[in-house]
Amino acid sequence: MSEAPAEPRKPEGPPRVPGTRAVRPKNAATVMIIRRDGPKPRVLMGKRHGGHSFMPDRWVFPGGRIDRADYRAPFATDLRPDVAAVFDAYLKPGKGRALALAAVRETFEEAGLLLAKAAPPRPAAGPWREFVEQGALADLEALDVVARAITPPMVGKRFDTWFLVADAERLMSLDRQPDCGELEEIAWVDFDEAQDLPLPTVTRMMITESVERMKDPSRPKPFLRFKAGGMRPIHL
Repeated sequence: MSEAPAEPRKPEGPPRVPGTRAVRPKNAATVMIIRRDGPKPRVLMGKRHGGHSFMPDRWVFPGGRIDRADYRAPFATDLRPDVAAVFDAYLKPGKGRALALAAVRETFEEAGLLLAKAAPPRPAAGPWREFVEQGALADLEALDVVARAITPPMVGKRFDTWFLVADAERLMSLDRQPDCGELEEIAWVDFDEAQDLPLPTVTRMMITESVERMKDPSRPKPFLRFKAGGMRPIHL
């Protein structure tokens, strides 16, 4: 891969106020959607707005925080048993599915793409209304877990994020609906090109992890967290 450029000067998140306790991480999920219809695999990425306090001007995968509505959102297919087992080993029952649904919902909101199966339109309220109005229900069977990472305690805005992956063939269409505007740009980039973008540290690590996972699908899934003053990676 080509050598990555120097990171932008803007910090990845606001620093924690000195003398205060570490902020409790918010639960979140993001999905790497990989397209394989060209000479090289490409991944869906978007550029965050420069005005964001968390990871401004960085290129990321679509995703975001879990919402209470994600616990009761309808879906066309459920998580595969092996994927559900990874979530259930660390989370309360139902939370893994809700995180997966959050990633699917945010992919629609941020990138205008439906990781879903066609279904009769149904009435809904809250953040899922526009999704189901498209005549779609989430295709959770398409998802696998890549890794989990928790933002370091020295950052004032923290997330406990599950990184998921899905094949672009599971999208209802490659034609995007208008996005919500949170991501300034959307692009399919191959993994070499991705490493040349201004990426958050954890996103760069996930790009590398995905390349290695393509070579060895049985590779252990990393769990990245800070403890006792440094990163203490383990495996899920």
